[in-house]
Amino acid sequence: MRSLSAFIAKNILENKIEKIIEEVRPYIQMHGGDVELLDIAGGIVKLKVSGACVGCAMSHVTFDQMIGGMIREKIPEIKEIIIV
Repeated sequence: MRSLSAFIAKNILENKIEKIIEEVRPYIQMHGGDVELLDIAGGIVKLKVSGACVGCAMSHVTFDQMIGGMIREKIPEIKEIIIV
């Protein structure tokens, strides 16, 4: 039963994060980039950036302040956000 509840909890977190990503995706795509959720485990979210965001010196600032800020605000149990 514990693994089922952990699965449900992870699924709920993934859905919340996906909603946040969908809110900011149009802005990111306007600049030629995109972002996707790779994984969430132990309070750590891994996001993958693509397109023009790859190699952009400002991408970490954009993602940490924009998406990271929104995730931390709306989902306080998230401890860290890693951009790959």
